[in-house]
Amino acid sequence: MAEIKVPELAESITEGTIAQWLKQPGDHVDKGEYIVELETDKVNLEVISEEEGIVKELIAAEGDTVQVGEVIAIVEAGEGKADNNDAPANEQVEEKPKEEQTVEVATEKETEEKKERTIASPAARKLAREKGIDLSQVPTVDPMGRVRKQDVSLYSNQPKQEATPAPAQSPASPAVPGDEKPVERVRLSRRRQTIAKRLLEVKQNTAMLTTFNEIDMTAVMDLRKRKKDNFVKEHDVRLGFMSFFTKAVVAALKKYPAVNSELDGDELIMKNFYDIGVAVSTDEGLVVPVIRDCDRKNFAEIEADILAVANKARDNKLTLSDLSGGTFTITNGGVFGSLLSTPILNGTQVGILGMHTIQTRPVAIDAERMENRPMMYVALSYDHRVIDGKEAVGFLVTIKKLLENPEDLLLEG
Repeated sequence: MAEIKVPELAESITEGTIAQWLKQPGDHVDKGEYIVELETDKVNLEVISEEEGIVKELIAAEGDTVQVGEVIAIVEAGEGKADNNDAPANEQVEEKPKEEQTVEVATEKETEEKKERTIASPAARKLAREKGIDLSQVPTVDPMGRVRKQDVSLYSNQPKQEATPAPAQSPASPAVPGDEKPVERVRLSRRRQTIAKRLLEVKQNTAMLTTFNEIDMTAVMDLRKRKKDNFVKEHDVRLGFMSFFTKAVVAALKKYPAVNSELDGDELIMKNFYDIGVAVSTDEGLVVPVIRDCDRKNFAEIEADILAVANKARDNKLTLSDLSGGTFTITNGGVFGSLLSTPILNGTQVGILGMHTIQTRPVAIDAERMENRPMMYVALSYDHRVIDGKEAVGFLVTIKKLLENPEDLLLEG
């Protein structure tokens, strides 16, 4: 007999939620075969069985919160599902007509086969569970028959062909003003619950402050315009703004190393590496995959890494290693049109840079001239327990100077 336990997930993850059991009691499971899907605040992952046998018992139900090391299922040696011969001798089994038994067995077999044939992404399965939808009933346009999240959403929004039930005659609860208004109660996903918890912890446990500046993006935009075609041909990746900001951040972190640190009790952990988190928006919330060793990478390598992790995030394929160990974070609300915001610190980091939309505004060139320039507001949120205002302002000014003279970034490595 073998116990299925919640495996070690990551240093910062101690619990998860049973998203879906892939095996049921009586099912045969091979060694190394997936038995359950766990949902954590960062990623969904599947747990394997370390032994071959029959699933004897599922100790945790779908939706339960489980801790690392907790036993969630029992597997024992065996060949397959038990049959009626295993019933106790003194238990009377009702005999059914042969024809009725045949129809029942065939129906059950067809249902199980149909469920097993349904191929769906983890995000689709999760949404289907939340809305109580049978995935085998969801049509899909995928040529391989894979049900996607958007297929489930479309199916759930179709009008239901059900008759309106007659008003109940039993005594109703006391009327509440506005009670007749339609509402829908939706359970927060595990990731969204954890995001809410972590953000609240950051607000309560840090002395967070935000300082602002603005950057004239003329030089960067001109440089991109001149170089973008050759850049794509040579590196097979688009030259975006993120590589410029990432390189500028690394240069500023080297100049102001406290911004690249972590507070641990009464000690400051100074990090002499530059693993930059880049916030990516997904259907299930914001995730921050990490681009490693940004000080050692050129523009093309950074752009390629950002594209790779962004695609993995949107396809729900990020691993825990993709999300751990960042020293500083960049978030770009400008892609959604945000003009100004105060980003919240990410975990134990002491600084986060917020980018915003580029907006053409009149700028004073000197005492006599005004010009319309593409301007971006930037925000640095920081933990005031570690960083003083002078350092925070100097950090942003360094980024501003480098981006307004982007050729200088080449000298920064």
